[in-house]
Parts: sequence; C-alpha cells; structure tokens
Amino acid sequence: MKRILITGAGGSIGVHILFHIMTNTNWEIVVLDSFHHKGYKDRLNRIYKEHPEWISRIKEFQTDLTCSISAELLKAIEKINCIIHLAALSDVIFSIENPEYVIKNNVNSTIVMLECARKIKPEQFIYFSTDEIYGPVKKGEAHKEWDTHRPSNAYSASKAASEDICYAYWRSYNVPLIITNTMNNYSQMQSPSKFPVIVQKAVEQGKIVNIHGNEKEIGTRFYIHSRNTADALLHIIKLGVYKHKIGEIDEPYKYHIVGEVCLSNLELAQKIASLMNKKLKYKLVDFHKNNLAHDIHYGLQDNKLKKSGWKQPKSFEESMKETILWQQENKEWIA
Repeated sequence: MKRILITGAGGSIGVHILFHIMTNTNWEIVVLDSFHHKGYKDRLNRIYKEHPEWISRIKEFQTDLTCSISAELLKAIEKINCIIHLAALSDVIFSIENPEYVIKNNVNSTIVMLECARKIKPEQFIYFSTDEIYGPVKKGEAHKEWDTHRPSNAYSASKAASEDICYAYWRSYNVPLIITNTMNNYSQMQSPSKFPVIVQKAVEQGKIVNIHGNEKEIGTRFYIHSRNTADALLHIIKLGVYKHKIGEIDEPYKYHIVGEVCLSNLELAQKIASLMNKKLKYKLVDFHKNNLAHDIHYGLQDNKLKKSGWKQPKSFEESMKETILWQQENKEWIA
C-alpha cells in the first residue's frame, strides 16, 4: 500500500486529486497545507462529511510550507512513496499586484519540499506546474515538453523558476522528479474568482459577463476538469521515474495534461450559458491593452501522455454539466 503526500490538498485541484486517489486506490494520504486561504479547510471538511470511512486513511498537518519542516513533523509524516507538490499562490492578478510575495512563497515552498524529499527519500516527487511557464502561443499552436520558459507574470515566473530548481535537485541530489504542466482546470468547489465560476454566477443572475478580447481576436484556452487531471496524475505515478545518469545531458520525465477541446473565452461562456438553458449577456473588454502581462492564447501538446495510454475518463461537456449542476445545488461555493 502506497502513502502519498499532497501539498495544497485543500485547494480546488488538490481536493479532487485527494478524492480520486481515495476512490480508486487503497493508498493512504498525508496532507500538508497552510489552510490560510478561504475555503481550503472547508473543501476537505466536505469530503470528510461525505466519506467518514476515509478519515482513517488521511493524516492532515497544518504548516507554513515556506518554512523548513521540523524534525518532529518529518517523524510524524513517516514513510512516503510519492510527494505531489501542488501548493502555490496561483492567482495571476494577485501575483501582478504582489510579485515579490508570490515569487518568494512559491519558490520557497518548492525548496522546502525538495529538501523534505532529500530526507524522506520518496520513490517519486511530482512537481505540479502550469502551461504559463512557456508563455503565449499564436492561435492554433502549442508548446511541447521542454520548450523554452518565457513567463509573462510573477506567478508563471515563480513556477518556471521552481521547475528549474527541481531540475537542479534531480541532477545534484537524485530527487526522483516528474514535472507535469496543465492548464485551466475547472471543477466543483472552485474559487469564485475563476472565470467559469464568474460566468455561471453572472448568467444565473442575468448580469453581463466581461469577455477578454476585441472584435478581431478573443483569447483561447484548453479547459480540463480537475478529476480528469487527477486521473492523469494517477496514471503518471504508475509510469514511474527516470533517474539522472551521471555525465549525460538528460531530462526527467515531463508530461503535459491538456483538456480535450480548445475554446475561446466567449465560446466557454456560451457553452456554460447553454448548459444552464439561459441566454448569455456579454461585452468584449480589451484586457490586453491595459495589462501587458495578459497572454491571449495558450496551448500545450499532449502527445507524450496520450502515447503512454492515458485517456480522459469524462468529456468536457459531461464534466462541465456536472459542475454546473453541483454548484446550482451548492450555491455557497459560488457566492
């Protein structure tokens, strides 16, 4: 039986990773989280209420991940097979307004977890990163694994820097690294500041949705439900690791986790309104004109993950419909 350590398991992606592992394995999970952010503890409490039988398989520790993990906490964590380092401040606008704070938080927490890995020696260390480390693409294009980092804002810069630090630890200390990059997750219990939730709330109330773009060009993204992301991570864990060979110019395994369809911001809003059987009211806002860091188009190639045998368990439309229905029944999560 494996024991998995997840940082940031109280986040909107992390809680779905925890849920998916608990549902599909008999593994135990150790949670490390600061729980400083609204809703983080509530997400886990919701899971515990629905599945009290899981509580015996979950150990939860509240800790500041930017500070070194104490000897006492290391002892309490015990043996770990895999670390999934997910915790990060991920709000792009917040990072633009508070660059120093976000960069220090995300980089320092990564270093702390890498040092933790050196001590507890897991079989795998998965660094959960973002598509944004590569920067924008031209419409219809996509980045492949190990393309050059060209981050546009403090958040993506902190993730790019953390990837490079992880790579250094892989070469210098044999940390069994795997890097994943994913983009635009959506799910039940997502933060109200995220675009899919903003759209649903506005459509429900008959309000106008601001769409970033202009008459000539509207931004595009690939969207993926967090349970599909969790399923991909479970598949990746089973694929194992590649260890650095001394003297060689080599790389650890890196996988892109990508949604099945690419949608413009307007197309996504229209799809959400359609699934709600309501009319979309919107206006175009040229966000890029006032925000130099705004990336209009993102894209990732996911051929590597597909060739390894992974298929998305649920379609975009099915997942989005389930998310909308859940949030209609649990309106406190989109308040």
